[in-house]
Amino acid sequence: MSKLIRGRFAPSPSGRLHLGNMASSLLAWLDTRHLGGEIIFRLEDLDPERSYMDYARLMAEDLRWLGLDWDAGWPEDAGYSQGERGEYYAAAFDELSRRGLIYRCWCSRAERLAASAPHPGEEHPGSCACRGLAGKALAERERGARPPAYKCMAPDETLTIIDAHLGEFKQNLAREGGDFIVRRSDGVWAYQLAVSVDDMLMGVNRVVRAADLLSSAPRQSWLIETLGGTAPEYAHAPLLTAPDGRKLSKRDGDLNMAELRRLYTPQELTGRLAFLCGLIERPEPVEPAELVGGFDWAKVPAGPIDISGVF
Repeated sequence: MSKLIRGRFAPSPSGRLHLGNMASSLLAWLDTRHLGGEIIFRLEDLDPERSYMDYARLMAEDLRWLGLDWDAGWPEDAGYSQGERGEYYAAAFDELSRRGLIYRCWCSRAERLAASAPHPGEEHPGSCACRGLAGKALAERERGARPPAYKCMAPDETLTIIDAHLGEFKQNLAREGGDFIVRRSDGVWAYQLAVSVDDMLMGVNRVVRAADLLSSAPRQSWLIETLGGTAPEYAHAPLLTAPDGRKLSKRDGDLNMAELRRLYTPQELTGRLAFLCGLIERPEPVEPAELVGGFDWAKVPAGPIDISGVF
């Protein structure tokens, strides 16, 4: 008997969804529905300073507007908001600590961003000096005013991910990924830990997301396996880029859904996204459900997609 595929939408309510978010969401929905699976909606609202419920509600509304539904999750079902799942992250943290994989860090430059999905340039591979602190040096740090963050030790081993879209991806967890924050100094749980725990406990076995998160897949797979779970299959979707080559971003407000909904019907927007992703030959109106039967990752470009001429 084949296993039930379970995919997910997992947006962070830090801003309005934009065109790139919608492209990845459409591909995630098509991938899961094509495989006969179910989808959950999980709200990644770890950082209270960067999460806004107004945006969360708009995200859910925008996905439904496009015709992308889900079978369980936020806001109808309890337990699908990361802000209310701290006990599960604490249990995983305790297990990693028991295994001697956690150390205190006083010098992380990326701590502010640790509760959010990383972007290129925000990660710093390798271990940090705090990992080897002992004796007098450790005592001096402990007497300081700044509380520590907590990092997980990445093992010196190479892990291979077979991405359903991009193929084989290898990464040495220590040298290329590096030690990573699992809890900030203010107590906020970090993205890498929370996402791994949630995918494991929610039974997510198919993760479709943007290609800039490919480098996170090996450490998340390793974390899940270390905690006793089974890592999901991954498929990383191409990034949409502006004519100048810049990745579309919530931070810059590129073609967000407020503007897109003003300019297009759901069918028109779906058609243009499907055309960019290689799923149809012309950017003509189409319902997402009409694309399910013919969905194939082989049609989708592997590299970034320039939106000029279509948007």
